[in-house]
Amino acid sequence: MLKPLPDNLREKLDNLSIKPGVYLYKNKNGEIIYIGKAKVLRHRVRSYFQSRRIDSKTLHLISHIHDLETIITDTEVEALILEANLIKEHTPRYNINLKDDKSFPFIRVTNEPYPRIFPTRKVVRDGSRYFGPYTNVMRMKALLTTIKKIFPIRSCNLPLNDKTIGERKFKVCLNYHIHRCSGPCEGLVSQEEYQRTIGYIIEFIKGNTARLEGDIRTRMLALAQERRYEEAAQLRDQLQSITIFSERQKVLDNHLADRDIIATAVDDGDGCSVVFRVREGKIIAKDHFFLEHTEGENVAAITKAFLQQFYLKVEDVPPEILVPGHFGDDHLFLEEWLSQKSGRRVKLLFPQRGEKMKLLHMCTRNARYHLDELKLKKLQSRDYIAGSVKALQKSLQLDRPPKRIEGFDISNIQGTDPVASMVCFINGRPAKSEYRRFKIRGKKTPDDFAMMNEVVRRRYARQLKEKKPLPDLIVIDGGKGQLNAACAALKKLALENQPIIALAKRLDEIYKPGFAEPQNLPRDSAGLRLVQRVRDESHRFAVTFHRALRSKRTLTSELNSIPGIGERRKAELLRHFRSMDNIRAASADELAIGSISARLAGIIYAHLHDDASEKT
Repeated sequence: MLKPLPDNLREKLDNLSIKPGVYLYKNKNGEIIYIGKAKVLRHRVRSYFQSRRIDSKTLHLISHIHDLETIITDTEVEALILEANLIKEHTPRYNINLKDDKSFPFIRVTNEPYPRIFPTRKVVRDGSRYFGPYTNVMRMKALLTTIKKIFPIRSCNLPLNDKTIGERKFKVCLNYHIHRCSGPCEGLVSQEEYQRTIGYIIEFIKGNTARLEGDIRTRMLALAQERRYEEAAQLRDQLQSITIFSERQKVLDNHLADRDIIATAVDDGDGCSVVFRVREGKIIAKDHFFLEHTEGENVAAITKAFLQQFYLKVEDVPPEILVPGHFGDDHLFLEEWLSQKSGRRVKLLFPQRGEKMKLLHMCTRNARYHLDELKLKKLQSRDYIAGSVKALQKSLQLDRPPKRIEGFDISNIQGTDPVASMVCFINGRPAKSEYRRFKIRGKKTPDDFAMMNEVVRRRYARQLKEKKPLPDLIVIDGGKGQLNAACAALKKLALENQPIIALAKRLDEIYKPGFAEPQNLPRDSAGLRLVQRVRDESHRFAVTFHRALRSKRTLTSELNSIPGIGERRKAELLRHFRSMDNIRAASADELAIGSISARLAGIIYAHLHDDASEKT
């Protein structure tokens, strides 16, 4: 039975639009717990609260809805794209999500006159092209190694353009002499020729090797006709390497078709989707992705949710995608979205028989294999984790198992850019969505004790205010002084009984409130290893944050005194040029980007170069 709706929610339900759009359900704390799209917002949203046939997952969702927000779009395709973007950004509790999506690497081809190619886990919208994601990092690295062996491209970070090359600012490195780079820094290759090589590499990454071999062969013969035999010989060697690489790939389709094959396996709330990327009839990639929040959903619905999130970032969309079910009303809208993204007609096919059905079955078997592997790892890990949590409870004589542990550390260099970290382990595992970072607001002097007191007080004052759960154990990175500072903060919040310890770095000694001497756990204790992991992770997280702040301060300090340069323009310059060295190397014309006028670019150039001349 549905509970009575809050007045504000009932009022919003009465005033819903009849246009397409996206709806966001929120809980009592204002957190987004579910995101959906609708052809008609009024009909779709109201159906949640009027339907008599509701599954248990939806019933549980409805019981936590306290507010809703809607975003109107012009078309349902726009709503579909917006829904996928918002789910990726907010990862709501009741939506099907890709696990660890941010950790998947891509191959990036930069948007520069002489592009660079390298792996990255961060997608920046600056005109660069991205290929992936790759769940098998070793395979991606092997592909990049092959590319560097076959194609002579630069691996440096120099700001190369016609002006800097013409000024002869740079010299070739060892890679040029061992034929791993064509020497664009000294103008030894034209921009046109270099871009042609980049085009070859993109075709190679996409798996279009037959087309690539044809292009290179045509170019090789043309160079030979012009008696440019050395360049033709280089292309001949490239052609031979590409042919050898291509012959290693498994032929899956004698019709040389380009298609993706997607299959999904589900078991007890866990899901796994596998993607076979077939180009010119050969498997060029096989990736698997684990999914969460799949309870109560069928395979077609889970595959649809995966497909939306997967193709959000993928650049290379083939003309044909095999899927394990029809997506109902969304089928045509997904095809329209993918066609817009690809620039050509894309069809979603649900094969019922023949060779395509066999390919789908093979993909499904792979999904089931990876899911079984995940379940086995979970069972093995669960046994170990349960043991470490229980061992820690026994060693520290805690009233209850420390299922939720929060660890703190401070990072600064002589008081500059002081920061703190808080990491969270649930059932012995890092819960990274619960991690928090703090900028120290208090003392300017390097007083670690005062900083620890401030951070612990801020963290748990907020937890109490928002009525959120407290941890079963707090772990402080430090010794007796840091522990006393944290305990003083807890006492002010009337949390004297909160379990807390400190773990010293040097001897891994454990300090407890009320005990003058530290406690030493056996070196092979599972409980000690768990506390060490919490301590080390909090230290890593704090140091990473501190380095990022220090780097940002160093980069921006030289721009602070330039009139007309605020935070927005500083960020714009750094985003475009990536470093102060590149900004200094740029001409006044090149500095005129985005919101920076030619006049302001001249001021920036003069300021930086006047400073440089004064230093010399």
